[in-house]
Amino acid sequence: MITKPLGEIPEKTQEAIVMHLKRQGELTVADLCTHLSITSMAVRRHLTVLQKDGLIESRIERQTRGRPTYKYKLTDKAESLFPSGGSTLAVDLLDAVYEQAGHKGVMDLLTIRNKKRIERLRTRVEGKNLAGRVEAVAKIFSEDGYMTEWESLPDGNFIIYQRHCAVHDLANQFRQLCLMEPQMMQALLDVKVTREKYILRNDPLCAYVVHAGEKPEEFAADFSAEPTE
Repeated sequence: MITKPLGEIPEKTQEAIVMHLKRQGELTVADLCTHLSITSMAVRRHLTVLQKDGLIESRIERQTRGRPTYKYKLTDKAESLFPSGGSTLAVDLLDAVYEQAGHKGVMDLLTIRNKKRIERLRTRVEGKNLAGRVEAVAKIFSEDGYMTEWESLPDGNFIIYQRHCAVHDLANQFRQLCLMEPQMMQALLDVKVTREKYILRNDPLCAYVVHAGEKPEEFAADFSAEPTE
C-alpha cells in the first residue's frame, strides 16, 4: 500500500507503476513489463494490490485478432499521491472572495495574481527563440508540480503536456484557475496557445498547442464549476 505522497524518484515497484501510469496515461501489462524490467506475473500482482487500494482501474480493449487487452490507468483517488499546489489558505481565500464578489471577484483576483507572476517570469524567456521560450515555460510549470513536457511538431508548432494538475482539487471548485495557465503561456510565448486536452474533462493529461507565428487571442471566462461546501 502507498501511504505517502510520491516524489520524482519512486522507491518501490508499486510507486514506479503509479508514476509510469501518471506519465503515460494508460498502459498494458506488457508495457509495464518493459518499463520495469520485471515479469508479467510480478506486474499483475502489484496491479491487483493497486486496484484493491482504489488507485488504478482497468478497461478492456478489443483486438481484431486474439485475446482482448486490458489497459490500466489511475483513478481520481490517486491524485492525492502527487504534490498539490492548492493549500487550505488558497481555498479559504477564494471562498471568501466568492462569497463577497461572486465568480467575477474570483476572476479579478486570479487575473491580478497572474499578471504579477508573468512580469516576474519574463526574464526567463527574454532573448530566446520560440523553442527556447517553450522549453523555459515547460520548466516553469514543472517547478510548480505539473510534470510538464514539451515537443516540437512536424508543422513547426509545439505542444506542451501537463501530466499532473498541481491544483486539481482547487480547480474543481474554481474553474477560473484553468484559464490562468494558457493565459500565462501566451503572455510568455507571445503566440497563440490552445488547450487540446483537459484533465478536468477526463483526459489523462492537459495538452496545449503552441501555434508558431499566430498572435495571442483572448480566452473566454469559464464559470462552469461552482465552489463546493
